[in-house]
Amino acid sequence: MHPAHVAAGSGIGVMACVLGLVFPNLRLACRESNMRILVTGGAGFIGSHLVDKLMENEKNEVIVADNYFTGSKDNLRKWIGHPRFELIRHDVTEPLLIEVDQIYHLACPASPIFYKYNPVKTIKTNVIGTLNMLGLAKRVGARILLTSTSEVYGDPLVHPQPESYWGNVNPIGVRSCYDEGKRVAETLMFDYHRQHGIEIRIARIFNTYGPRMNIDDGRVVSNFIAQALRGEPLTVQKPGTQTRSFCYVSDMVDGLIRLMEGENTGPINIGNPGEFTMLELAETVKEGYTACEVDGPPINS
Repeated sequence: MHPAHVAAGSGIGVMACVLGLVFPNLRLACRESNMRILVTGGAGFIGSHLVDKLMENEKNEVIVADNYFTGSKDNLRKWIGHPRFELIRHDVTEPLLIEVDQIYHLACPASPIFYKYNPVKTIKTNVIGTLNMLGLAKRVGARILLTSTSEVYGDPLVHPQPESYWGNVNPIGVRSCYDEGKRVAETLMFDYHRQHGIEIRIARIFNTYGPRMNIDDGRVVSNFIAQALRGEPLTVQKPGTQTRSFCYVSDMVDGLIRLMEGENTGPINIGNPGEFTMLELAETVKEGYTACEVDGPPINS
């Protein structure tokens, strides 16, 4: 394994990294010095919360690369101009020349509305974007974490899904640009790990909710909230007994950071082990909006 690259600044930190070339067990000393961390897709929902958490550590310098296809600069407004923060408008389908110690690779349209609107862009971001980030990790000796998805399990025949489950997938469906793109990205991660010794981490993210989520992203939580805000009945796809798990975004971010800093390569499922039926979710949303009723024709969620 390659030791992490350390940004200039601390002589002790640089010496620790040099020694780490000969004594890999000294890698921990290297990681305790200042860290330059790249977050691709850092202007998005989960990415911006990850940036907030990483910036709490005064030893971290955080660089965000985002093309704003689905993200928003407003999500990062509080950090713009901060001496330990840099925002780069960049599409990960193009190579990025930068020196970093860690890469959180989140960049990809992750909601049905966006990836159905532009499926080619979605799969290019997953595949070419991941190739470019792996190339960067190889060049600078960085550890890279890929945010994959529970969608790699497809329409699962096993509940709940362990990481060892290979899935039940459709490679040509309208969602396949996202699902299969993430599966290829996972394959690339392990190919670079085996062939080049890249330090990798893979997180399979389950449903996540919280502040800054896009109200029009087409996912079930945002659909219910949007209907409630408009005073409309909440529409539930029949029979309403389908289950989903929902993880709050701060818990998701904690999981990503723990995975990055730990020794487990993954893939690791990250989500809430508790499940709700769609009817239970609708009733929970309804409790906050008394003008709404759980009613109406079924819709896909």
